[in-house]
Amino acid sequence: MFFPFDPLYFLILAPALLLAIWAQSRVRSSYAEASRIRAQLSGRAAARLLLDSAGLHDVPIEPVRGQMTDHYDPTHKVLRLSEGVYNQPSVAAVGIAAHEAGHAMQHATHYPPLMLRNLAVPAAQFGSGFGMVMLFVGLLLAQGSASPLGGFLCTAGIVLFSGAVVFQLINLPVEFDASNRAKRQLVEHRICNPQEMRYVNKVLNSAAWTYVAATLQAVLTLLYLILRFGGSRD
Repeated sequence: MFFPFDPLYFLILAPALLLAIWAQSRVRSSYAEASRIRAQLSGRAAARLLLDSAGLHDVPIEPVRGQMTDHYDPTHKVLRLSEGVYNQPSVAAVGIAAHEAGHAMQHATHYPPLMLRNLAVPAAQFGSGFGMVMLFVGLLLAQGSASPLGGFLCTAGIVLFSGAVVFQLINLPVEFDASNRAKRQLVEHRICNPQEMRYVNKVLNSAAWTYVAATLQAVLTLLYLILRFGGSRD
């Protein structure tokens, strides 16, 4: 049977799925713990201070609905913070806000991995969606007839899906660098003291594991598709 009902899929993806579950659990627990530690600034105020200190006075900060929806939009040059971060004076809030401010700083300094990631976004979105459709159709054709079209579509689908894998691989150094910038800036500007930084480190390090899990899942999915396609040709 074809993905996602093939037992081989779950066997290959098991390490990534288990890592993702563990990482999400760590994020929730570390975020809840750090949210109880009051900080001297709200998430918005901390991000504003860091952006202004980097000369990014023209980068606005906007609230966005949802939880863990914080992000920097490089297209519109806007930093958006979730409701639980924007106005909250907690260590968790300033840590997350500083991480997103780190992305704005990367964009302003043309950090090479970020530039590559932005270029890879269209290929990743197209490949993860249309690539899987082509692969599915190709496998159906390969199993139902001797036409070479099925094999061609399978190969094309796998190649397109590789774009999503490349995106995840590029994304890792981008996220790690943003967290490192956040930790450094929070200390340099004395937003968090050493005791508070322990909780910031927990939150950002836990989030880093979610990026690792997502990358591992993409790589292992590609491995599964290659193995599965090889079997379909037989």
